[in-house]
Amino acid sequence: MHQNHFNFSRWFALVGLLSIAFISVTSAFLLSRFLTDRMLRQEAVLTMEFIHSLVLVERAAEYFRAGQTGAPEVSSTFHHVANMPDVIRASAHSLERQVIWSSDPAIVGRAFRDNPELERALAGDLVVHEDTHDHEHTEKSEHASLDRETGYFVEIYFPVRDPTGRVVGAVELYKSPRALYEAIQAGKQAVWIGAVLGGLFLYAALFGLTRRADNLIRHQQAQLVRNETLAAIGEMGSAVAHGIRNPLASIRSSAELSLELCPPEQTEPARDIIAEVDRMEHWVRELLSYAKPVAGDFQPVALGGLVDRMLADFGREAARRNIALSAHVAADLPPVQADGLLLGQVLGSLLANAFEALGKAGHIQVLVERAERQVRLSVVDDGPGLSAEQLARVFKPFYTTKPKGLGVGLPLAKRIVERFGGSIQIASQPGQGTRVDLLLPLAKEG
Repeated sequence: MHQNHFNFSRWFALVGLLSIAFISVTSAFLLSRFLTDRMLRQEAVLTMEFIHSLVLVERAAEYFRAGQTGAPEVSSTFHHVANMPDVIRASAHSLERQVIWSSDPAIVGRAFRDNPELERALAGDLVVHEDTHDHEHTEKSEHASLDRETGYFVEIYFPVRDPTGRVVGAVELYKSPRALYEAIQAGKQAVWIGAVLGGLFLYAALFGLTRRADNLIRHQQAQLVRNETLAAIGEMGSAVAHGIRNPLASIRSSAELSLELCPPEQTEPARDIIAEVDRMEHWVRELLSYAKPVAGDFQPVALGGLVDRMLADFGREAARRNIALSAHVAADLPPVQADGLLLGQVLGSLLANAFEALGKAGHIQVLVERAERQVRLSVVDDGPGLSAEQLARVFKPFYTTKPKGLGVGLPLAKRIVERFGGSIQIASQPGQGTRVDLLLPLAKEG
């Protein structure tokens, strides 16, 4: 039954992207808002301290308490304020919310009740915020007299205190600080760029780790499936070995006896029986070999001698099938780290596959050469080759393209070679033959 695999990388790509994007945008917004507030407040504090010093020097605090509009002392004090750089309008309010002086004479003597910032200033707080002036959509009545071209401005309210520290009025300033505005915009831009780049870096780093973890999980799952398959094959192989070998031995003995007793012209059925029994015995050995763990005590193996022995073993079969069998072993090859018997079994399995692919007539080459820190052992045939679909499945247990194959030869060869610390690669195209490369590690020195 098909079971969908949970794609950890794909889910993280979506959920991680949304989460990191949300965190980056939120942090950038909050940080830019904090930066703006701090810079505006610092500007307001400096302005407030300057005006407080003027009020104390000019002794203008008592006129706030009296609520006298147009008092010369107030006018003298705030004339300097109105001429400060970037000031659009400056106004002084009494405790009764009445404008006792302003750089805009049109609002002197008026009281604006819809001004919560003024209320806070008269309560002793410093209030500062940025705004833009739209003459057609004015939120506060006191904005109506501002210039249409004012645009961006900073509104500052702060209390005026007498020498005893009591609040006697408030000052309202409208400033259009272009330099401060540009600095704020540059700071915001830097914050957003940093947030975007930081978010992208974090996403890339976490996605890389997640992808690696996902691949590791997939590999472990595949290994678990292989182990379960091996366990099943082991149990099946043991059952087959115990249940079939004795009957097979009896059948073969009976067939051999028939060869001795029957006339020569009647021995063909007995020979067929012996051949089929040997084939079944070979299957049993393959099953047991595939299920059995590969030992890890490896020794240096000289490939030249191994190749010569295997070619001698297959020489008679090659002559019978009219197959040209040749080998080329590079000179001065170092030994490889392997097990001679197991590596011989792998090479024999590859040669047997090549013979079966060719049938009768063809050419098989065994090539051995140095490949950087490894030795490449290749078996090349000019047989019919494999399709892309067949090539993708050749290492799956019990998959075979041979009518009389069991489908464990190449998976067993892959297990053995990987246990040596090497790898196996197959290249093939329909009608162009097949090449199998074994990359084997060099023997350890000493």
